[in-house]
Amino acid sequence: MEELISQLTTLARRMWKFRWPALAAAWIVGLVGAVVVFNVPDKYEASARIFVDTQSILKPLMSGLTVQPNVDQQVGMLSRTLISRPNIEKLIRMADLDLKSESKAQQEALIEHLMKTLEIRSTGRDNLYSLSYRDSDKEKSKRVIQSLVSIFVESSLGASRKDTDSAKVFLNEQIKNYEAKLEEAEARLKEFRLRNIDVQSADGRDSASRLVEIGKLLDQARLELREAENARDSARAQLAADRSAQGGATQSLLQESAIAVSTPEIDARLEAQKRNLDALLQRYTDLHPEVVSTRRLITELEDQKKKEVAEQRKRAMNAPGGMAPTSLAAQELNRLLANAEVQVASLRARVGEYSTRYAQAKALLKTSPQIEAEAAQLNRDYAITKKNYEDLVARRQAAVMSGDLDVASGVADFRLIDPPRVSPKPVWPNRFILYPLALVIALGAGLFVAFAGSQLRPVYDAAFELRAKTGLPVLGVVSMVMGDTDMRRNRIDLIRFIAGSSGLVVLFAIGLTVLAILSNR
Repeated sequence: MEELISQLTTLARRMWKFRWPALAAAWIVGLVGAVVVFNVPDKYEASARIFVDTQSILKPLMSGLTVQPNVDQQVGMLSRTLISRPNIEKLIRMADLDLKSESKAQQEALIEHLMKTLEIRSTGRDNLYSLSYRDSDKEKSKRVIQSLVSIFVESSLGASRKDTDSAKVFLNEQIKNYEAKLEEAEARLKEFRLRNIDVQSADGRDSASRLVEIGKLLDQARLELREAENARDSARAQLAADRSAQGGATQSLLQESAIAVSTPEIDARLEAQKRNLDALLQRYTDLHPEVVSTRRLITELEDQKKKEVAEQRKRAMNAPGGMAPTSLAAQELNRLLANAEVQVASLRARVGEYSTRYAQAKALLKTSPQIEAEAAQLNRDYAITKKNYEDLVARRQAAVMSGDLDVASGVADFRLIDPPRVSPKPVWPNRFILYPLALVIALGAGLFVAFAGSQLRPVYDAAFELRAKTGLPVLGVVSMVMGDTDMRRNRIDLIRFIAGSSGLVVLFAIGLTVLAILSNR
């Protein structure tokens, strides 16, 4: 600690030797600082406050039908991006600030100055925004704030409408693209269905399921056919026994029965095939394999019926005994036999049809998986495209309604809480702070000059310092004996230095006093 105090004392003695250059530097810096502080132009602040009301009664009512943007976020982003180059250029034109800009460089400097000096402050939660600008001209600062308020309100409305229009244009373009894709998908699906119309089913099941179903129907039809054939054979046996028990019949009855020959089995099969042909024509064209085979079967049955009728009439004419039943039981058995023949013929036609379908389904089972996979892919692509198209149409409608809602209710309600006004007194500079600061800088400049002089031209005040710096032995020290004249001269010199330093402080004190008097006026 003693060593530190010794070093500081030594430094002070060295700086004291350069007190007059230090005082001169302090006076120069002080006078320059006082002049600068006094000549700094006054700046007046123009300000305005705006409240943004983002609540609307229509928006909760239209929730779910329209797109609800985050209005608070939009207004916040607008406030942060309001001070941009295009807006500043617009503000310069509105406030007539470009009248004094004679060159491009001056205009660029004005834009940069405004972008740095304009301020927008927000309280955050309350959506209250404060706009401020400082300038030496009161009217100019007020015009700037008025123009900035107008741009703030107009930018919000224009941005909302521009966003709505851009969204509509984008959605319309996307809808047109998806319309073309949807038409292409429908054309591919139609072409595929026409190309594979033979293997398609109305219920949409795959080939394996259809094969299993047809197999079950074929087994059921065969079982019913066997039951009908057994019932027919039983009725035929009972009728034959009844005929053998009866006596002979007359030749006239024989002729009548021979003439009234019928083929119920063939007739039933013909009727079943004709109904089947009508059902096939409703589903397929005339060139379909099932339609062609059914017509061929109908033709064969008609030829077979003609031959059967001719043979029965011939046998009836050559028979030795009568065949006409005379009893009620024989008539009933004959009716049952005819019904059984009809049922058997119908079931045989059904078995034949199911057998044909089963064979076709079994043959198509080898190629149907690939066709079904292709159909599934086409249906999936078509469903995705259709869903996207319907979603885009719904979003376009929501965008239209959102735009109408914004026009009806407005994005936000801008309320001017405090109109643009200018402070009656300058807000800058604060000379009561700058004047003492200039004095402190002047004193600091003086101390720096004294310190720099002590370092540039060092003087050793003690023998141990000389011995420490040079490393040489000091043989002795010669002291200086001052007379009365020297001491009187030193006192006068000290008084002058104190007077010079005090004068600098008094000068700044007088300046502050004058400044206070002027500010009160």
